[in-house]
Amino acid sequence: MPIPTLRRAALAAGLLLAPAPALAAQAPAAGGLDPADLDTTCRACENFYRFANGGWIDRNPVPAARSVWSGYDEARERTRGVLRTLLDEAAAHAAAGTGEPTARKVGTLYAACMDSAGRTARGAAPLRPYLARIAAVRDRAGLQDEIARLQGDDVGVLWYFYAGTDPRAARRTTASLWQGGLSLPSRDHYLDDDSATRALRARFAGDVAAMLVLAGEDAASAAAQARAVLALETELARASMTPEETRDPQATYNRMTAAELGRRMPHWDWPRYMAAFGVPASEPVIVGQPGVLEAVDRLVAERPLEEWRAYLRWRVVSDAAPYLSPAFEGARFRMGAALTGARAPLPRWERCMGTVESAMGQALGRMYMERVFTPESRRRGLEIIANLKAVLRERLAGLEWMGEETRREAIAKLDSMAGYVGGPDRWRDYGPLEVRPGEVLENVVRATRFLLREEWARLGRPADRAGWYQMAHSYSGAYSFEENKLVYPAGKFQPPFFDPLADDAVNYGALGSTIGHEIVHGFDDSGRQYDATGALRDWWTPEDDRRFRERADRLVAQYDAYTVLDTVHVNGRFTLGENIADLGGVTLSYHAFQRSLRGKPRETIGGFTPEQRFFLAWARNWRWSIRPEALRLRIKTDEHAPMPYRLIGSLSNLPEFAAAFGCKPGDRMVRSEEERVRIW
Repeated sequence: MPIPTLRRAALAAGLLLAPAPALAAQAPAAGGLDPADLDTTCRACENFYRFANGGWIDRNPVPAARSVWSGYDEARERTRGVLRTLLDEAAAHAAAGTGEPTARKVGTLYAACMDSAGRTARGAAPLRPYLARIAAVRDRAGLQDEIARLQGDDVGVLWYFYAGTDPRAARRTTASLWQGGLSLPSRDHYLDDDSATRALRARFAGDVAAMLVLAGEDAASAAAQARAVLALETELARASMTPEETRDPQATYNRMTAAELGRRMPHWDWPRYMAAFGVPASEPVIVGQPGVLEAVDRLVAERPLEEWRAYLRWRVVSDAAPYLSPAFEGARFRMGAALTGARAPLPRWERCMGTVESAMGQALGRMYMERVFTPESRRRGLEIIANLKAVLRERLAGLEWMGEETRREAIAKLDSMAGYVGGPDRWRDYGPLEVRPGEVLENVVRATRFLLREEWARLGRPADRAGWYQMAHSYSGAYSFEENKLVYPAGKFQPPFFDPLADDAVNYGALGSTIGHEIVHGFDDSGRQYDATGALRDWWTPEDDRRFRERADRLVAQYDAYTVLDTVHVNGRFTLGENIADLGGVTLSYHAFQRSLRGKPRETIGGFTPEQRFFLAWARNWRWSIRPEALRLRIKTDEHAPMPYRLIGSLSNLPEFAAAFGCKPGDRMVRSEEERVRIW
């Protein structure tokens, strides 16, 4: 996935990549592919998704604690088995006062989280300082100060104010603001008027009231506060950009001085607010969604302070719930289950692993990498990146629809694209971070402040191009528009993405295609607007811009035509960037794989040619089982198309796939020459 900013990547990870339940890890089959995963009663040329994955789907219903189960979850499960061992070892060292200091802090944090009895005994006590401070807000100045304090602890109030890369001042770190402050996953959950969404809002209000009662409010007051929260968040949602609009980097780049911000928000003291974060009033702010500013200013002026106190109170309780007593955890789970369809909460050790990841994720990633990642895996990853870039360079040089002026810029961007594998060369120093036994919420808050201080310390400096926005044990690669770099973490180097015993057909099909996906993000509908330095600059001639848009619009139409859950359509515009990256990634990797075959024997293994094994390996990336509730949620919030259509949509445009399986015109997996989309 592309990562325009650290915070937005973290948000996406929190929503879509929650921990998986423990299942038995499976060893990869010989040759990297398992025949039992197939459904050969279905023709490959009619429904390759089912042909390649039907056996796996039939054997893998969604576990009770999950809303979805996929090949990604299998990889995560293997990773978490290693992580659980590391955390248990760290907790033992912490108890004994032995071992490396950072690992002891990890163990102390994990042990505090695992102590259910201690958390039950503390109840809502960790919330009291926050709630007392909110109750003391008596005027607009006090409201603004409290909002800044809560945001400084990373409580999701109003918007996200952070130090990000300035897209038009290549690699300079600057103050940035992005819309937020909503409890439900999308603006549509507040604004849609269908019966199901109305019922969801009614349930949300009831859940808010129930959690406020846990925090000490009486039932009548909690119900009134819940209504105020829903009304205020609905106004924030109304002012927020749609998901499609947020994907336009031109529309979300609004550079403003404190004076300009003040003119938009006369009821907000911007120099005072910025000073709370150590940001000089002379520092410009890159505002993603200016409409949110006007809405907040109006709400600050018009809404009673009691409604604002209710909103702040709720945001604190909601964000703190995972770190409080089991009663709070249970209430938070029930709220989320209404959206995802999960039937049971994750086991405590997995929830506590998530707590450690949120607070000390880089330390945990380092422990994982030192335990399992090999120099050979790094070498193979860098080799695949180099081969993919070489193929794209050749394709750019011969691209028939692109003119020479744009071509030169595109090749320069590709040549300057950096690729990192495994984990960072320089690890974060957790020495200044204090972690105390028995204090879960307090430890998380201290870690948050520690990380945010580090983030704000970069203000005005060049962005750290070698820095990592992901944990080394993650299984998902990423590309950064502003830094023109891709990162591929150690956690990705395992089945179904990578198998050191498998041939190139399998590893290029699975891992190579996903690395190619990230490379192509630099040239998708958003990424193409950034140049070789990562600056937001239009380097396209008008004619080449028109040609790109024409091809992209045809891809939008293809995905718009896919229907899920009877009446719900895929949003081709919202998912465009990922669909371009899927199509481009598998195309690049196929041709890189062909390069790897030069001078080598072409073996048929398990009855499949090298080309067929390539596409079968790629298909494994998209296998899943999902609950209807979770699928509806993803259509609204996930910029990726549902898994089956990521596969079908891309391969139906590839003549190389049709040739590999002998597909003919008229087969469902084959688009006509006039319908096919070719971009990269």
